[in-house]
Amino acid sequence: MTTVGAVGLRSVNTIEMPTAPSQRRHSRQGNHMELARLSTGEMLSGKDIDANANRERTRQKRLRKTLLVLGAMFAYLFWRLVNDNPIRPGIPGWLMGNPEIVIALGLILILGTVIFIPFLTAGKSPHTLLRASDSNIRLDDVVGADQTKREAIDSMNLFLASETFQREMGGNARRGVLFEGPPGTGKTYLAKAMAAEAGVPFLFVSASEFQSMYYGQTNKKIRSFFKALRKAARDEGGAIGYIEEFDAIGGARSGMNSGSMREGIVGVVNELLVQMQSFDLPTGRQKFKASFIDWFNSFLPADKRRPRPARTEANILIVASTNRAADLDPALLRPGRFDRVIGFNLPPRADRLEIAQYYLNKKNHEDSVTAALIADLSAGYTPVKIEKLLDEALIIALRYSRTSMNVTDVLQAQLVTEVGVAHEMGYHPDERRRIAIHEAGHALTAVLTRRDVKMASILRRSAALGLVAHGDVEERFLKTPSDARDLIAVALAGRAAELQEYGEASSGISSDLAVATNIASQLVGQLGNGPGLLSLEAAGMPTAGNLVAKVLSDEPSREAAEALMVEGSERAALMTSKYREALLRIANGLCESDELEGEQIKAIVAEYTDITERRGPVRIAPVRTT
Repeated sequence: MTTVGAVGLRSVNTIEMPTAPSQRRHSRQGNHMELARLSTGEMLSGKDIDANANRERTRQKRLRKTLLVLGAMFAYLFWRLVNDNPIRPGIPGWLMGNPEIVIALGLILILGTVIFIPFLTAGKSPHTLLRASDSNIRLDDVVGADQTKREAIDSMNLFLASETFQREMGGNARRGVLFEGPPGTGKTYLAKAMAAEAGVPFLFVSASEFQSMYYGQTNKKIRSFFKALRKAARDEGGAIGYIEEFDAIGGARSGMNSGSMREGIVGVVNELLVQMQSFDLPTGRQKFKASFIDWFNSFLPADKRRPRPARTEANILIVASTNRAADLDPALLRPGRFDRVIGFNLPPRADRLEIAQYYLNKKNHEDSVTAALIADLSAGYTPVKIEKLLDEALIIALRYSRTSMNVTDVLQAQLVTEVGVAHEMGYHPDERRRIAIHEAGHALTAVLTRRDVKMASILRRSAALGLVAHGDVEERFLKTPSDARDLIAVALAGRAAELQEYGEASSGISSDLAVATNIASQLVGQLGNGPGLLSLEAAGMPTAGNLVAKVLSDEPSREAAEALMVEGSERAALMTSKYREALLRIANGLCESDELEGEQIKAIVAEYTDITERRGPVRIAPVRTT
């Protein structure tokens, strides 16, 4: 028993337990980053990132080659010096004694430069190489778009740690990311922040720069761009290519098969499709090595032939931006090309609050100008438009010899940016009074229908002789038929006020009728408030290009829209008649000072009725089926 036990013990002590797969991976991993860092949502940094580790290996390899070449050169020079045959710089003697040869060579060089250089440079990649020091925008400067920024950071982190992600989890990093959204929503801004934070070469190019006057050169420029990307990626562990306004070269190919359009559309898109799958193309040296091995193998029997060198995929991330994603060729958007589409939308109030605070921290302003005020005023604004609004407010403040903007400056700036600069027209007194009555009707009805009135003015801006600026009291993303009916009443209130005070309406109501007609057409043709639930917007009518035309061309829908207009006109007339005294006071204020702020108008109306009620978002209980 003891002997058997001893043998068993000796066996246990001498047998090596197998290493777990995870332990084997970690033993091979060395100084590589931990996979858990990919889930933090923060930019990766450090020498252990795959891209940085690859760049360091490439740098050391390049340094060894350089030292080897320089060593060989110095050895040769030293050998010449030891043998009393040093290299003496200077012009060869045969050239000094033949000036006609010098002249001929000079002419050949000049002619060659003039003739061939344009052709050689026509297919050159038009990109601009950006390093971290070339951009003063960082990811911390991207505010009000947390989810969008997180998506971009995740894509960059997977790109920087692509080897670890593939080795540890078997996944493939994204190779293409498309930024899609309206103009001014921060696509290029985020791309510049990525250029500063990525730590790898960032090749920036506008899609229109690929276009060339020479046939075939557009495709060649695209090939050159991707070749430059592959070279930069192999030299420095990774590279990011950014193509701005991508729809200029990535448009859909359907119906574009004619000869004149082929190179411009089909050929360019085909080139893009090929190049976005070209990250594993071999370099010139690798091609030469493979050709040499093929030549050498031709002398060997099949079982003795040497394998060709394995292809390595360059670590490349393509980022493109467009505001017309629907026009792109579908083949470009498939997985493997653009794996991820990141949407850039108009910022909601919470995001506008962050954006406004970010810009207010950089600009002089009075305490009354708060981020909340700017966020409320800028519904539907892009980040760029918010910044330009504040810049315009500072310009207005400077005009009045002030170094800080106030609320009035911001309101004036909003009118300037949205409607235009105010002009004093020198109206006839009767005409001035009529315009004031007209705008007072709009302002009164807007307050009574619980609209947030910002300002009323009788100064001319662009084509408008006067205006009332108003919006939703609270930001909402859904509109109800009641909201639309209120807007129709507000639009027709100027006409109602003129009819009430003068017995007829002027030509100033033309734009109001157009606005009301558009709203009524949407109610009938889109939202099912007409004779039926069928959507006229979905109908393709060759003779009616837009929704209004479709509604007007359908008799029942036209009658329904007309009924909505009549209803709105009657509501407006009722309000201007019931609160006529408030209407006249608003008109008198406009005649005296040209403009009234929203709070002044609300204060006048509040003397005649309660306007404190505010409607919140409409909440609908879930429908239960039995």
